[in-house]
Amino acid sequence: MLERRDGHRLLLAPSAQTADFIAGTYVFDEVRVTPVRVDTTERDWTVTAGTLRLRFSLGSRGVVGRLLRAVPGPLAARPAWAAWTTRPAWLLLGARTCGSAGGGRYEWYGAKDLHRITAAMVRFEDEDLGSLGPVRPPVRFGFGSTPRGPCLVRLTTTVDMGQHERTPLTRP
Repeated sequence: MLERRDGHRLLLAPSAQTADFIAGTYVFDEVRVTPVRVDTTERDWTVTAGTLRLRFSLGSRGVVGRLLRAVPGPLAARPAWAAWTTRPAWLLLGARTCGSAGGGRYEWYGAKDLHRITAAMVRFEDEDLGSLGPVRPPVRFGFGSTPRGPCLVRLTTTVDMGQHERTPLTRP
C-alpha cells in the first residue's frame, strides 16, 4: 500500500486474488497486480513491487518492542487482545489495533514486535520519495492505523467479513 503526497492511494499486490481481498477491505484509487519480492537479513530489508524499490535498516527494539515480544504469539493474535491494547497503542504510538476496515469488514491487528527504522531509501517510478520522517498526515487506508514514526511492526491481522458495532474498546 502506498499513498502519494497528492493523496493518491495505490495497492501493489502479488496476485489478483490478493488484490481483490485487500481492495475489498481498504479504499484505493488504483490497484496494480505485479510481482512482489522481499529479501531480508538480520537488520536490512529490500522490497521490490513493480516500480517500487524500498531498502531500509532496522534499529534497536525499544521498550514497546520488548513488551510486544513478551506476549505469547497465540494471545497476540486474538481479536480480544487487539481490542484490549488499542488504547495503549494509541497513547504510545498513535496507532489503532482494531476498527472498521470498510465494506462491512472489521479488523484487528495483533502486534508481536516493533523495531525503529533507522535508514531508508525509497524510489517509486524512478522518483526518490525523500528521507525518513513522521507519518503526517495519517494514511487513509481503512481506519488509518500506522505508528507516527518509521518502524517495522510484526503483526497478525484478523479480518471479520461481517458487520460489527463499535464498542468503547475499539476507540482510541
